[in-house]
Parts: sequence; structure tokens; C-alpha cells
Amino acid sequence: MAEPYVYRGGHYRDDEPLQKWLAGQQPEPVLEPELPIVDPHHHLWDAARGRYLLSHVLADINSSGHKIVKTMFEECEAYYRASGPEEMRPVGEVEFVRGIAAMSASGRYGPVQIAAGMVAYADMKLGARVRPVLEAEIEAGAGIVRGIRNCSQWDKHPEINKYIPAHIKPGWLLDANYREGVAQAGALGLVFDVWLYFTQVPELTALARALPNVKMVINHCGGPICVGPYAGHREKYRAIWAKSMQELATCPNVYVKLGGLGMLHFGFNFHLRDVPPTSAELAEAWRPYLETCIKAFGVKRAMFESNFPPDKQQCSYLTLWNAFKRITAGYSADEKAALYGGTACEVYGLK
Repeated sequence: MAEPYVYRGGHYRDDEPLQKWLAGQQPEPVLEPELPIVDPHHHLWDAARGRYLLSHVLADINSSGHKIVKTMFEECEAYYRASGPEEMRPVGEVEFVRGIAAMSASGRYGPVQIAAGMVAYADMKLGARVRPVLEAEIEAGAGIVRGIRNCSQWDKHPEINKYIPAHIKPGWLLDANYREGVAQAGALGLVFDVWLYFTQVPELTALARALPNVKMVINHCGGPICVGPYAGHREKYRAIWAKSMQELATCPNVYVKLGGLGMLHFGFNFHLRDVPPTSAELAEAWRPYLETCIKAFGVKRAMFESNFPPDKQQCSYLTLWNAFKRITAGYSADEKAALYGGTACEVYGLK
């Protein structure tokens, strides 16, 4: 069995062993190559965890054969300002992404519109004081800032929680200041994205009911992690996750991103194999989660995401979208149009 090559607290790390492993991918044809796709969730960064910039995402997209027409950048603490008020430093990430969007819009890098929109970061715990930050980001983005994300994942088990940034605390979504911050984002027409674990989904349900006029998007299928104390009990915890997601779906202002299951948090462990998985193997493993989400939220409130490069830990861009397409093989053209781009464009106001 191959050695695990990228586990650094669940974060993607670009290194030679990963690239060599992916090069061993079993060739497979592109499924439905003419289906237009909007990828509403990927990252760009140059940090200790690796380098993934415009050239890298284009290489993944262009080599995949899938018809990606535009993408959205998701905040990841990239290129914050080095000075100035702490709460204003994330504006630097917006400035960085605006530059990438302008480069892509020039047409010099091909027809795909990279970072046609973005979900930025602002500290919701600032409460009402977050508004100047949001306004500064909207101005810096010149039209590309469509939402705000806070990573709020937390778990009571030390072996899970030790990989969570120290500033993340339990119960954030129930905090009055946090809720006021989310309300400020909604008042400015911004979508609220959140990444959390399945044990926290009821907290998001409470938040969504408290702020019914704010559009919210739960990332990565609601975080059905299956490592640490959850490993070996997939059926038990999937049932708990499914019940929470079905309850969350009763909130009409909440949408779900279908993806993220390639991250190591989810315990599928394809990264431990000698060769990467096929799309058929991914579809079999991921189907119960993706179909549960689609059934609960409906195609008008669900959207597929690549979550690259974190999901690159377990598969290529080609294989990932092929897996999704296998799961939706029996869906109608209208249903596919929603899941692969229509819902994302509607939620985030993309053309």
C-alpha cells in the first residue's frame, strides 16, 4: 500500500509524490463533454501548503476535457494585507482575486472565466462592526464579491479539533455577534457561505431560521467527516448527518454545495492506494451523500463544486467531474443544467 503523501492536518499540499501519484491515474474518457459547467468553489494560493495559482487551475481544467465555462474563487486566507487594521487585512485577498479575474477576462488565457465571482472572508464575530470591512471588500472587488465565508468547523474530539485553527471556538453560529455579522452581509446583498462539520448542522439551521432573508450556502455536503472517533462507524454517523441535512433543507434560504468529499476529513482513504480511483469508484463511494443532499434540497438549491485543490488529494479534475456525471446520468437536461451551473449562477448572481 502506498504511503499517505499529503496529510498535513487535512490540508492539501502540492508536492512531487502527489503529482507522481496522480500521473498513475487510469485513463478514462470524458463523460458528457458538451455539458456546460460553472465551478462555484475552488481556491488559489501560494503558501506552505503548496502553490496553486492561475496556471495551475487552468492546467487542471484544460487537461480534463470538461466544458468549464466559468469559476468562482472561495476564500482561503490568500494574500491578506501585511499591515493595517487586523479586520481589514482580508481585503488584500479580494485585491488579489480581482487581478486574477482581470487576467482571465483578457482572453489571453483561454475562454474559461476564472474567478468570475468570489466568496471573500470577513470576521462575522465583529457583529455590526463588520460592515465597513464588507463595504471595503465590495469596493475592492469591483463587482466580483458575491458572498462571504466563515470556516466555523469545530469538534469536541481532540484528535479532530487539533487540526482546527485555534481561533475557531464552539458555538459560533449561536453567538449574537456572529449572527449580527451575518445579518450585515445579507443586508448588503451578500451570500453567506459556511464550512462546518455535520455535528454543527443544527446550529446552522437555527441561524437560517433566525435570518430567513439571508441566502446561505453550506459547503462540502455539510461536513460528514469520518475520521478519528467517527472512523469505522460510517453508517451510524451518516444517518445522523442525513437527518440534520434534511431538517436544514426545510429552510428555503439555504443551499448546498455538492463536493469536498475528496478531502481527507471524509475518510474514504483513496489517497492510500497505489493508484488513484476511477470515477466509477468515486461515484459509488460518494453517491449516498450526494443523492441525499440533492433529494433534500432539490436541484434548484444544490450545486456541484470541485473544491480544488483540496479534493485533488484523492483524484484528478477529470475524474471528479466524471464521478458527478455518473451519479446524475439519469437526470433530465433541466436538472443537470441546474446542478452544473444554473443554481450557482442564480445564487451568486453570475450572468
